[in-house]
Amino acid sequence: MGGFTPSIPISIQIRKIIFENHNVVDDKFTNDEIFEKIKQNGDLDPSWNIDDIESYFQDICDCGLARNIAQNFTTIWLKLFDPIEKHHCTSCNLDVYVGASEKQICPNPSCKSTI
Repeated sequence: MGGFTPSIPISIQIRKIIFENHNVVDDKFTNDEIFEKIKQNGDLDPSWNIDDIESYFQDICDCGLARNIAQNFTTIWLKLFDPIEKHHCTSCNLDVYVGASEKQICPNPSCKSTI
């Protein structure tokens, strides 16, 4: 996966895309849709494929932001538990996106400060 480092952590990019495009609890979305938007934004290692970000989607399910409602090979359909809220983390100085019922902790892997 090379030495590419995104300017915004992938986990934050995923949450931002969900916030901007799928922030309704009844909305269904897929990891493929999110991956395509990240690729369009260009802040991703160009050698990556959908399998390289699978762990990020597992993380958003494990933390209680979303749930896996179906899966077909590499495509995962997801729904939010609660709407996402935008915050600004003063520790890492990034805009971050956290679900209302999640722990109010910065999802930036290198930060994890309380919001």
